[in-house]
Amino acid sequence: MSSDALPYENATSGDKAIAEMQKILRAYGCRKFATGNDYDTGNLFVQFEHQGRVVQLEASAHGYAQAYLKRNPFNSRRRTTKTAHEAKALEKGEMAVYSILRDWLKGQITAIEIGILEFESAFLPHIVTQDGRRVIEVIKSSNLLPPVKGQDV
Repeated sequence: MSSDALPYENATSGDKAIAEMQKILRAYGCRKFATGNDYDTGNLFVQFEHQGRVVQLEASAHGYAQAYLKRNPFNSRRRTTKTAHEAKALEKGEMAVYSILRDWLKGQITAIEIGILEFESAFLPHIVTQDGRRVIEVIKSSNLLPPVKGQDV
């Protein structure tokens, strides 16, 4: 692995990361757990329920694949086609994203358990509202946050 490697680039098992997330959440008291893939957007998601609140974490495998391709661009010296190289990047993205979500989730649950955060503080943007949207989607669509400096609205 070069020093320029993307974190989680060498993750090998999305299924193992999913199983570990499920174990962490069950131990925390969650009784519902699901994962999925939105093939149109390339988003992977993890959904769980804790004390009646549904939380949905989403992450882009396409985003990871793009970052991987930026660090590992296709060139004529590769022993593959451009299409196969891009497919490999997406596969790496799918494995990496579940590992990233596992580690983030483990950190959040640990922070809750030791009193650094409350459940709502850790997961508020990802809690699903009664109309089916995540809180972060409601906030963004309502323009409740000031614009980021240096960006046009």
